[in-house]
Formats: sequence, C-alpha cells, structure tokens
Amino acid sequence: MKAPGTDTDERLAIEAAQKDPARFAELYEDNFERVYAYVARRVRNRHEAEDLTSEVFHQALASLPRFEWRGVPFAAWLFKIAANSIIDRSKRAAKEQEILPTTEGTSEQVDIEEIDQRARLFQLVDRLPTDQRRVIVMRFADDKSLREIAQELGRSEGAVKQLQFRALQNLRTWERGRPGRLPGEQTGNTNG
Repeated sequence: MKAPGTDTDERLAIEAAQKDPARFAELYEDNFERVYAYVARRVRNRHEAEDLTSEVFHQALASLPRFEWRGVPFAAWLFKIAANSIIDRSKRAAKEQEILPTTEGTSEQVDIEEIDQRARLFQLVDRLPTDQRRVIVMRFADDKSLREIAQELGRSEGAVKQLQFRALQNLRTWERGRPGRLPGEQTGNTNG
C-alpha cells in the first residue's frame, strides 16, 4: 500500500480514472488493503471478505463517472460502498435463511488509523515465508485448529506450532520496526 499522497494527487488520479477507466488501477492499488481490512473486520470470513472487496471495487469503477470530489479521501467513498455492500449481503442472507439481518459494526464510524494498521498487518503477513504465511492464514483467517492445519499440511502439530511461533515473532519484530518500514526494506535483517 502506497502512502496516501496529497489531496491534489488523489484528485488528479480520480480525474484521470474518470477519463480513462484503465487508470483506475492506481486508485485500486492505493486503497485495496484499506478496503479489505475494513470489510474483513466486519464479515470475519476470508472468502466473503475477498468477494465483498472485489464487489466494492467493481461498484466503484462502475460509479466513478458520477463521483464528485468533495475534498474527503477517496477511501471514505469506498468505505461507504463497502458498508452498503455488507448491509445488502446481510439482508440477502437473512432473506435466504429467514432470519433478521445483522448490521452490527457496519454503522460505526470509520477509524482510518485502525484500518491502516490492519492493512499494514495484511502486508506483513504477505511477506512471511510461504509455510509461516499459510499457517497464520489457516489459523487466524480460516480459524482452523493446530490439528487441522497439521493434517492439511502433512506436518506434526509441533511443527505447526513452531511455524506459528516464528511467524508471530517475525510479525512482532517487523511491527516494532520504524513506522512505514516493511520487511525487505530493512538492510541486514532478513528474518524468515
């Protein structure tokens, strides 16, 4: 995730994308992790979060010609689309299951700092060595037990615990590092 630029930079990027939809990629790249973090916090299911995030950007691209710059971050508009998508999906699911929809958490005020922190965590997890990343995703995103992960990976529970420990240790080390610095950007430190 690129650090947000100035309002002018963002406005110019939006105007360019309105003229040429192929330029939407820059807005997508700049905002993907924030939107995913926002959605993931509310739906708690990785596959549903991925689908909803994709839906948000699809709707944003389709609605971009009607977007009007009002001086607020583009991400705020994306969060509004995300909140509405979450509510719509909850309503559809409720109709299918004949229960009341749950919109808990979708009307709360957007905490950009928390979303940025979650987006940064997703980036850090993506940079873990493959086995560590798989264990972290399976354990915390897919909510699998150590036994389930061990069976799926063909390893012992002790090996999975060790991978989880190393991954969490790496994440803590990287998170304590200088703000904005990601692993791989540090010189001489390749914990992996």
